[in-house]
Amino acid sequence: MTESPGPRPSFRELGWPRSTERLRILPATPEHSAAHWEFWRLPEVGTWLGWAPRDRADWDETYPEKSPDFLTVEHGGRVIGTLMLHVEDGWAQREIAEQAVGVHAEIGWVFHPDAAGRGLATEAVMDLLDFCFSELGLRRVQAGAFAANEPSVRLMERIGMRRESYSVKESLHRDLGWLDGVMYAILAEEWRARTPGGSGC
Repeated sequence: MTESPGPRPSFRELGWPRSTERLRILPATPEHSAAHWEFWRLPEVGTWLGWAPRDRADWDETYPEKSPDFLTVEHGGRVIGTLMLHVEDGWAQREIAEQAVGVHAEIGWVFHPDAAGRGLATEAVMDLLDFCFSELGLRRVQAGAFAANEPSVRLMERIGMRRESYSVKESLHRDLGWLDGVMYAILAEEWRARTPGGSGC
């Protein structure tokens, strides 16, 4: 029988911060709350979020619960984005379930509108994928979105994720009613083939 790989470390326990060509990325802390709020509060940002804060009190109450899965993205010393990383178990049959513990992740992202058009989100999410596969040793990463959220869909395709599902009117939007949803994913071997000999950033 194949041995269990053993418990994986929390992503927060690994080496931080990470640096790309233009960005600094590190786990979100309570001290980052106000900086994240500055763009999460914007209506144009909240349009496609599953959870958008109603007001500052709602943000302050909920941030401590959500921030353990948050990474802070800085550019030029300013917080411009939030990456979300939630490590989870893969599905497995009972006899081998221990081999599927903590091998997958779901990711997401929220960026200040000022950061658009410069490839900063792409740079950040590419580094997040590299971290997932190179540092955490995950086997699969996925991300979902409303199909009408064109910027996120384009980003998922740009970084090499593959569309695995298109669901018709399965996601309820607070303003637009029932909308189509998409799910994208990438496997570790696909990432390595896409970024041979390097981090891919």
